[in-house]
Amino acid sequence: MTMPTEQLQATTSPLPPQERPPQPAASRPSAAGDGLLRFAAVGDLHCTKDSTGRLRPFFQQAAEAADVLLLCGDLTDYGTTEEAKVLAGELAQVAMARPVVAVLGNHDFETGQPEVVSQILKDAGVRMLDGEAVELMGVGIAGAKGFAGGFGRGALGPWGEQAIKAFVNEALHEALKLESALAKLRTPDKIALLHYAPIAATVQGEPLEIFPFLGTTRLEEPLIRYPVSAVFHGHAHRGTPEGKTVNGTPVFNVAMPLLRHHYPQRPPFRLLELPRPAAGAEAEVESRQ
Repeated sequence: MTMPTEQLQATTSPLPPQERPPQPAASRPSAAGDGLLRFAAVGDLHCTKDSTGRLRPFFQQAAEAADVLLLCGDLTDYGTTEEAKVLAGELAQVAMARPVVAVLGNHDFETGQPEVVSQILKDAGVRMLDGEAVELMGVGIAGAKGFAGGFGRGALGPWGEQAIKAFVNEALHEALKLESALAKLRTPDKIALLHYAPIAATVQGEPLEIFPFLGTTRLEEPLIRYPVSAVFHGHAHRGTPEGKTVNGTPVFNVAMPLLRHHYPQRPPFRLLELPRPAAGAEAEVESRQ
């Protein structure tokens, strides 16, 4: 449920994403003027070789609305070098003006060269996370791709054939990467960045038959041990925009096709506002990087 802007308070508790249209940079309050940091999150861009010029206006809108841009995987459509270079070109101007943090998605692995895709985006100024964490302006961001496996009692167990065990081990490996990244953070507010869903609530709307391939409860476990302010993921194009972990952490599905469907009158990104840390606290965080 969206909270009206006038009810927002600068506290250390998680604040819900605001659903108002972004304001142009010139009309927004100054960076320190309203005491808030803004994060624009989106996933499933599926950039193709023909996307030149199509994503740039969207990225500019996001940069005008937020201090940091978060990208939740499936950045490219087939994970090719050509697609990655197109996306890097679309992001170049924004990456010079705002921090851009991203994780890869399953589509970015399709051609078998995710490291190349990641490096091309790094060279364009994007901070790529794969079990790592970064601290920006006093807020910690932990990122991992995640994996599939199902939710709750329906989660696949490591029993039987070696192929099943390998599948489950991949999910466990991704969960451990997320946990390792979260454990490194000491900031009051933290954000978890994923591609696959950590809860079933945000994949509701997809066919039940494919739920096990959209995420896994194993990704929720690190989020319980290391609580965060918010979780963003993509992957489920026909899912549900938001849900909560068992300990009440808000989880947002920010797949671009989903946001376009649910909010057709707004730019397809989700805007999260968090209290801006005091100057001293922010300086201390920066000194540890």
